[in-house]
Amino acid sequence: MGRKEDNIKKATEVMHDLPQIRNLCIAAHIDHGKTTLSDNLIAGAGMMSADLAGAARVLDFDEQESARGITINAASASMVHTYESTDFLINLIDTPGHVDFGGDVTRAMRAVDGCFILACAVEGPMPQTETVVRQALKEKVKPVLFINKVDRLINELQVTPEDMMARFQETITKVNKLIRQFAPEEFRKSWQVDVASGTVAFGSAYHNWGITVPYMQKSGISFKEIFEYCNNEDQKTLAQKAPVHEVLLDMAVAELPSPVQAQPYRIPNIWNGDPDSDIGKAMVACDPDAELTMMITKIWMDPHAGEVAVGRIYSGAINQGESVFAIGAAKPERVQQVAMMVGADRITVPKVVAGNIAAITGIKSAAAGVTLSRDKDFTPFEAIRHYSDPVVTVAVEPKSMKDLPKFIDALRSLAKADASLQVTTNQETGEALLAGMGELHLEITVYRIEEEQNIKVQVSPPIVVYREGLESNNSGRAFEGKSPNRHNRFFIEVEPLSNEVTEALRDGHFGDGTVRDKDSKATGDKFAEFGMSKDLMRKIYAIHGTNVLVNDTKGIQGLHETRELIIEAFNEVCKKGPVAEEPVTGMMVRVVDAKLHEDAIHRGPAQTIPAVRNAIKGAMIRGRTVIMEPMQKAFVSVPNDWLGQVTREVTNRRGIIEDMPSEGEVTTVVGVLPIAETFGFSNDIRAASQGRAVWNTENLGFEKLPEHLFDKVVGEIRTRKGLKPEPYGEAYYAE
Repeated sequence: MGRKEDNIKKATEVMHDLPQIRNLCIAAHIDHGKTTLSDNLIAGAGMMSADLAGAARVLDFDEQESARGITINAASASMVHTYESTDFLINLIDTPGHVDFGGDVTRAMRAVDGCFILACAVEGPMPQTETVVRQALKEKVKPVLFINKVDRLINELQVTPEDMMARFQETITKVNKLIRQFAPEEFRKSWQVDVASGTVAFGSAYHNWGITVPYMQKSGISFKEIFEYCNNEDQKTLAQKAPVHEVLLDMAVAELPSPVQAQPYRIPNIWNGDPDSDIGKAMVACDPDAELTMMITKIWMDPHAGEVAVGRIYSGAINQGESVFAIGAAKPERVQQVAMMVGADRITVPKVVAGNIAAITGIKSAAAGVTLSRDKDFTPFEAIRHYSDPVVTVAVEPKSMKDLPKFIDALRSLAKADASLQVTTNQETGEALLAGMGELHLEITVYRIEEEQNIKVQVSPPIVVYREGLESNNSGRAFEGKSPNRHNRFFIEVEPLSNEVTEALRDGHFGDGTVRDKDSKATGDKFAEFGMSKDLMRKIYAIHGTNVLVNDTKGIQGLHETRELIIEAFNEVCKKGPVAEEPVTGMMVRVVDAKLHEDAIHRGPAQTIPAVRNAIKGAMIRGRTVIMEPMQKAFVSVPNDWLGQVTREVTNRRGIIEDMPSEGEVTTVVGVLPIAETFGFSNDIRAASQGRAVWNTENLGFEKLPEHLFDKVVGEIRTRKGLKPEPYGEAYYAE
């Protein structure tokens, strides 16, 4: 039996001791050392050669990850760590740092209870650092901090010990500021990271050493000695005295919660079922003997086993050979295999119990975000919401029509595996629209279609996904929408929502979909916390993304019978606005009056839906609809000799330079650019700096398109979609 198998055998014994389990992930900005650290932790647990740590990239097993030197997929490994003579099971997930793959980070956070936040000692917290901290805290995942690449401060920048300590304090202060800003109120103080308490570690993943105050007390090593070891280029001895795996896994055991500690506060955050029910109590208690509840957080394709679903078990156990429901599926499916993960390797086990992360095969209905249970009527877990939406689209179609069935199947698999990817398909032509987080995200997706599925495809130039929003409202000037039979009329007013409310909707604070009557009061009270009218918002019908629908009528006979049809029309408009058929954002729709035919047969779907749809679109035109374009913040670090060329590349793309901090011979250009102008940016930046620039980005959401570009952009979008270039005016929707 190999070392991995030995470790998993040991893990299967420990997994039943729930207080001795730690589910955690490593998250950071790109190139801050996550995967190198993962290698060292795995090597330290005896699951790979220590000589290969940092080079093997065990959790970057995807071919594209190896080729590009970046993490694309969240990957997990289970290992056993001994702390104070007790064995602990560590279920570790390594997450991507590139902004295009942030969806994987979000999904990983659902599966874990604690998180190592990595920050480079030289660069400090960066844009993606803020994003991952925010994602962790939204899921009530407790963070600890590892300041990596300390050796670079000493050997490359040659800072003094005093300067080094000042840099450390600056990084800690920035991370704690994020925790105060985004942590749930009950944890804002207790989750602050602190050197003295042992929730901050320092070290070098590359050179395999780390240190915390508790470990300094245990080993007798001081910061002065660390400084000397690095100065003397003797980090090998330092790694022997303070191996990073021992230091960090000790910190994980001592400072991060077990499932038994975490689930009492995490379950109410991710599940809206009855907390007093038997299953509600079982999940809070992390009861391994209760009914199964499991949430899938990742789907990946195994060339031999097919789709592998990885997820967190909150109660009960998943057993090989049993049948379970993917909630929403019509019938149960049989679990073919149950396994624990070590990168690309699945070590088969008979079962995995509550509080752990498991991999299973055989459940074809499983997808990222799907809940598994033996009870088909179980209330599923809350949907996993990523901070950013897809902003770039490409049209893809097979070069050979004989590949069309295979192509459609490949798209289905990709959509299941990557919840950040939006796929729409024209079944007749075979053309598919792939909407992703950025150019790289879509490039990797196309690669998988061509190389992994062996389907040659034609790909269009990238298309930016805009949003339609409201600049003002039509309050007091309700728009009348008439049904085709002229027997039903709906009067609609629209208004823009505040940025605060829109952000809360995007974060999933209010949920999504139809709001049940029994939930409307509680939902209205939530909106009131954001300054909206409690009485009005208690009459809410539905939420679609960042848009809300409210019934603001009084005593309209028969209106409740058309409720679902009104909601359907509202959803249609949210998906395709009136100006360019782009998704709508930040809008409240109020039904203020209605005149309905007394006979229900004359107010069916064919009458009600067009009437409401036209009323909403007409109201949007009357209130002035604008186009919102997606924006990115770019950080370009470049030697000063090429600074002018880089700033020109930014400003030539309608970019605004916000800051240009310098450190030595290098300046970082911080600019905000429309995503529509960033295609080809990386190549142009490399050319402008002769390959010496390093850059990364952060998605910023949407801003109003400049007015002088409105007609041009709208015309291009509508022409591309086969629509007449000019959008319709109010009169069209009043007919």
